[in-house]
Amino acid sequence: QVQLVESGGCFLQAGGPLRLSCAASRRTFSSYTMGWLRQAPGWEREFVAAICRKGAITQHADSEKGRFTISRDNDKNTVYLQMNSLKPEDTAVYYCAARDTPAVFTNRYEYNNWGQGTQVTVSS
Repeated sequence: QVQLVESGGCFLQAGGPLRLSCAASRRTFSSYTMGWLRQAPGWEREFVAAICRKGAITQHADSEKGRFTISRDNDKNTVYLQMNSLKPEDTAVYYCAARDTPAVFTNRYEYNNWGQGTQVTVSS
């Protein structure tokens, strides 16, 4: 198991950028595929982005391609989500997730480690 702590969520105006961070507790962080998922009120948790253990392979949800970028720093045990041109529909709780596997997952049920989430609110 790995403990995950997200940070960086806030209230901001549409069009602005925001970077979320997720710090992991384990030194074996580099053995985990990492993902970002989000959940808006009344909606199911949905995939946003994922990155493989070494950072060479990433996947992003189609709706966020070109606006969101996932990255990681294994020396700092941290994964990031850079979000640009934010829209009100991006408002959600953003969760960091992990799984000790080389595969990159877009399905939320594949992840077995979760952070507590960080709230992002985008006003129009």
